[in-house]
Amino acid sequence: MNRAPAGKPAAPAVRTVLGDIAPAALGVCDAHDHLFLRSPQLPGQELDDVEAAAAELSAFRTAGGAAVIQWTPYGMGRRSAELPWLARDSGVRIVAATGLHQAAHYSPELLARVRPDLAGLFVAELTEGIGGTGPRAGMIKVAGGFHGLDRHARHTMAAAAEAQRATGAVIGIHLELGTGTLDVLDLLCGTLAVPPDRVILGHLNRSPDLVVHRTAAEAGAYLAFDGPSRAHHATDWRLPEALAALVEAGFGDRILLGGDTTTAGARSVNGGPGMPYLLRRHRERLEIALGADLVTQFLTANPARAFAADWARAPGGSR
Repeated sequence: MNRAPAGKPAAPAVRTVLGDIAPAALGVCDAHDHLFLRSPQLPGQELDDVEAAAAELSAFRTAGGAAVIQWTPYGMGRRSAELPWLARDSGVRIVAATGLHQAAHYSPELLARVRPDLAGLFVAELTEGIGGTGPRAGMIKVAGGFHGLDRHARHTMAAAAEAQRATGAVIGIHLELGTGTLDVLDLLCGTLAVPPDRVILGHLNRSPDLVVHRTAAEAGAYLAFDGPSRAHHATDWRLPEALAALVEAGFGDRILLGGDTTTAGARSVNGGPGMPYLLRRHRERLEIALGADLVTQFLTANPARAFAADWARAPGGSR
């Protein structure tokens, strides 16, 4: 365990499944994706094949990728024990998530078991390790609803806020179809007093509302445009316009890009776009519209800041 000398602030670090690293070492980053994912909402489309995950990481690395943030939360088949060797074997840095998705992704029995101390669960996975013996999570993932927040969402976000205060970890939000952004900010950054720069708003490409995007950026949150895939291609053509508007308003430092591969059929090794698409056709289109320097910033400097935290202040410190 490494702590900063007395009187000196600890340097922020990104918590990967192989340990903490300097933010600048993160490299070209897919800021929202999944190597493993299982849900009753996606029957028969599970991401649970270890060899396919390894092949996808290899393809991503070949395309120029250096880091993947896996947003798969508690109880959705994270396969956390596989992540360290996948990171070592591929040379791709992997950040794992704790947190809880929408109630529909879980059995009532599981929710009844974990709800009484969600914050404790999140803190333990961030500081001690997933399952007590696995790698430590490096972010918290929770979810909103369609144009609103139900009781489950409010409960999980309150737990996430408590865990964030204890650890400094960033909170990533699944916005259902990109909606509910301002409700989330009102709750997390207003009522629950989470610093806005500790919030990442996911799936904003699915609701290309430029007014909401700017309002969220002005609040200080990070904006994730994640999901250039077959499932979301209808919004891809609006993305350059949305990002250009944010850049013009002075918020280029708030933008994150990700792939969000959620089904086996979407993987590149199965004929889909997969993780490499982010750094191939998708990156090419954005560079034509915005310039290579800005797109590189979205893929490197921005995620390095967004996922870094002062882990030395958290229980268990930094190691």
